[in-house]
Amino acid sequence: MPQQVDASRIPELRQVVAGALDEAASSGASQAEADATLQRGLTATVRLGEVDTLEYQRDRGLAVTLYFGQAKGSASTADLSPTAVRETVQKAAAIARHTAADECAGLADPAELARDIPDLDLHHPWDVEPEQAIALARDCEAAGLACDARLKNSEGATVTTHSGVRVYGNSHGFLAGLASTSHSLSCALVAQDGSDMQRDYWYTVARNARGLDSGESVGRRAAERALARLGARRLSTRRAPVLFAPELARGIFGHFVGAVRGPSQYRRASFLLNAAGEAVFPAFIDIVERPHIRQGLASSPFDAEGVATHDRDLVRAGVLQGYVLGSYSARKLKLRTTGNAGGIHNLLVHSGETGSFQELLARMQTGLYVTELMGQGINAVTGDYSRGASGFWVEHGQLAYPVHELTIAGNLRDMLRQVVTVGNDVDVKGAIQTGSLLLESMTIAGE
Repeated sequence: MPQQVDASRIPELRQVVAGALDEAASSGASQAEADATLQRGLTATVRLGEVDTLEYQRDRGLAVTLYFGQAKGSASTADLSPTAVRETVQKAAAIARHTAADECAGLADPAELARDIPDLDLHHPWDVEPEQAIALARDCEAAGLACDARLKNSEGATVTTHSGVRVYGNSHGFLAGLASTSHSLSCALVAQDGSDMQRDYWYTVARNARGLDSGESVGRRAAERALARLGARRLSTRRAPVLFAPELARGIFGHFVGAVRGPSQYRRASFLLNAAGEAVFPAFIDIVERPHIRQGLASSPFDAEGVATHDRDLVRAGVLQGYVLGSYSARKLKLRTTGNAGGIHNLLVHSGETGSFQELLARMQTGLYVTELMGQGINAVTGDYSRGASGFWVEHGQLAYPVHELTIAGNLRDMLRQVVTVGNDVDVKGAIQTGSLLLESMTIAGE
């Protein structure tokens, strides 16, 4: 069975969406939107040289939303036949007729919709056969296990390939489709020295399989990380500088984004409530959104409502320039949409004070380098932050020894203001791209 869907399926989905919009008009809806998708993928996991799982994914769907005035109804189906589409529209209409009007409900304003849709080079099918995926995963795991005799166990190596096609249309005349792909390779290994067992992982992800790191390098990196954690100690409770690895720094900036999203603002459930125009970071921090990066993992020419995406400065010289809005939240706040219905599109963190990882360690001198976080102890309203952590204690600007069974705590608003610097070791494997993040001080709870 082919593992990929491509742009050749866009005309088919355009017909489905156009049919749904025609049905919506016939039902008497004043506005309507429809979103159709086809997705297909393959996942192969090998553990200790044996096939653990081999899965095919094949999904399709249609979501329809109708507005009668400002009353809204939505329905969805996995059947794209004309009969099913008609029934889905009828169900959405029935729901809309029984819901209360909401003055902020409705489609995005026509003037905001994307008209010129650039090709962002997001679709690169990888017709890897199951046998090839299994061999790649097996080689990745084997390369890691061969690094040291103390690597005695594995949680497996996994290869995934995914392709999808989406077409969105609405009654303002917008109708456009996109094809995209995503491929990844990951490995998690367990190191053991006597009774001491430590686990760690590594991964690579890209739109184009040619952009993936080699299986051998992923396996070796997972091995190095697991081995480095052997002999982990506990710390006494203290306050100290904390350095987050890039893949974890992304999460800190993710909490910031969550706090400036429209729903958090209009629900008054944000530690950065009404913070637009305020300095929320030091003056050397800029955060920009770049939706049109070619092959970017979060690139898109339009958002979930068909609104055109565009470059913007979210934070300039430490000052929050605005919020992250879709049409509904924009209306609730009496603002304009920022083209972020469905999320952000390639948020890049820039620091006027930066350096390599070794330079950040030297600047910190003594403190905690965090490589793993556990738990979800974040209060989005107050900004209180408390999570389990492990990593390395740093002395004299060098990694001294691994540490575990710690809790790090602070307040996110204070943490953002106390950024010392952001490293140039930028991790591009997500919607937020940042280097290592050095914070002035946090509470570290240990023994």
